[in-house]
Amino acid sequence: MAGMLRGTLRLRTSLKRPLSILGSSSSSGGLVLPPDPTGLRHGVARGRKLHDRAADVAKKSPPVSAPERLPFSTVTREDLDFFRKILPGRTVTDPDLLESCNVDWLKSVRGSSEVLLRPQTTQEVSQILSYCNSRNLAVNTQGGNTGLVGGSVPVYDEIILSTALMNNILDFDSVSGVLTCQAGCVLEHLSVHLEQREHIMPLDLGAKGSCHIGGNVATNAGGLRLLRYGSLHGNVLGVEAVLADGQVLDCLSTLRKDNTGYDLKQLFIGSEGTLGVITAVSVLCPRKPKSVHVMFLGCATFEQLLKTFRLCKGMLGEILSAFEFLDSECMRLLNTHLKLDNPISDCPFYVVIETSGSDPRHDEEKLHNFLEEAMTSSLVTDGTLATEESKTKALWSMRERVTEALTHDGFNYKYDVSLPVETIYQLVTDMRAHLGGQAKSVVGYGHLGDGNLHLNITSPARDAALLAAIEPFVYEWTSARRGSVSAEHGLGLKKRNYIYYSKPSGAVAVMAAIKTMLDPRGILNPYKTLPDRLL
Repeated sequence: MAGMLRGTLRLRTSLKRPLSILGSSSSSGGLVLPPDPTGLRHGVARGRKLHDRAADVAKKSPPVSAPERLPFSTVTREDLDFFRKILPGRTVTDPDLLESCNVDWLKSVRGSSEVLLRPQTTQEVSQILSYCNSRNLAVNTQGGNTGLVGGSVPVYDEIILSTALMNNILDFDSVSGVLTCQAGCVLEHLSVHLEQREHIMPLDLGAKGSCHIGGNVATNAGGLRLLRYGSLHGNVLGVEAVLADGQVLDCLSTLRKDNTGYDLKQLFIGSEGTLGVITAVSVLCPRKPKSVHVMFLGCATFEQLLKTFRLCKGMLGEILSAFEFLDSECMRLLNTHLKLDNPISDCPFYVVIETSGSDPRHDEEKLHNFLEEAMTSSLVTDGTLATEESKTKALWSMRERVTEALTHDGFNYKYDVSLPVETIYQLVTDMRAHLGGQAKSVVGYGHLGDGNLHLNITSPARDAALLAAIEPFVYEWTSARRGSVSAEHGLGLKKRNYIYYSKPSGAVAVMAAIKTMLDPRGILNPYKTLPDRLL
């Protein structure tokens, strides 16, 4: 196999390990949100009826970009005395310490909270919420604050409840592979803990060094391993959550099969902190693979990339763990802003393929056959292969650091959509044609294996005219192809009023009813996820 690879693939090791991801620039004051969140006044989605969403949104969602403050109470000296009593030394009111918690990772949304609470136990969270519910004080739960839709920071003066100190690993069963931990555990720390025990997390993200597992579950984060291991809806076996009134809901099961009544934990996976505060989770973790290979391949057209994906699924089968792509514009940004060299020759499209298995010889034989077929069929024009950990990480950095490169290119407009795989890149092509020369860069990359496109558009500075050209075009285009306007980032604050592009009004009404039942005063993460008309 090595001889064949030397003839067709080149291996470079000069790439660097990713550094900490930086936020993009933005103005320093006030809440920043796009105008006309629905955009439907400009037209109807093409090609099909959208569950009457166009009519729903146009009639029921206001055109203003930020909701007005709801009639919650404000924090008093007596409130602070209570918090300091139950959280001695962990009730923060110093504006300098609160600054980073009030601003999101992209520096596009800024709140004005004056109180940060840092509980360590579920019981402390229960006491906090019981008290806040009785006082009608709004609460914003915050994990690693790595979200991209404004869901992790306050909009106004909501109390910030940080899970950062709830970072204990409670148990790991090496027989079943079930990990139980508190919500504030950093994803990368969990990965290290598991790798020492010959297991891995089913979830891997570019923000793994900062994001918390509770936030991952609350947003139903997808990531790089979803193709192989599925979503958190399948991997999370149990959830412990505290409801708005302080009631502790103990659904922290470690069983893979439990068919007794409603599966309540599913309500909290992807709820973005609006139904309860997740305090602990149990996660099913796969065995650490003994054989890992990463390929970085180039394709001349997107059609060839799709054919490579089909070939890859057919020939690599059970060992295929990731299939990611990026376009030549992404490579340009990596080279320009991060000085990362292209490990292969210039191509219009690039693919990162990872295989994970238990038998190196078996995996290498499969790889040999796949690469030989891909090269002889001219699906792939160039490529490189890595097996050593340092070199696989280097190749992965070409995909994982695209977000970082974009932050250096100007103001970012980020869109996270799910589409039928065969149409996924057409949105990028159509957006470029639609915008003409208005944007600085229009790039596409993402998780091809599960139909998730990250469309990113940059401009030298925030540009209202450019935003008006992007939206609602991007949402109408996606909805017309029966896609989702949020594949893995959630709705948060920025996309709450776009929900009708992906969900019928009846479904949204049921969501609102669930919210009202579990949080009747609406204190949990207000202004997020659900459209304004339902709040």
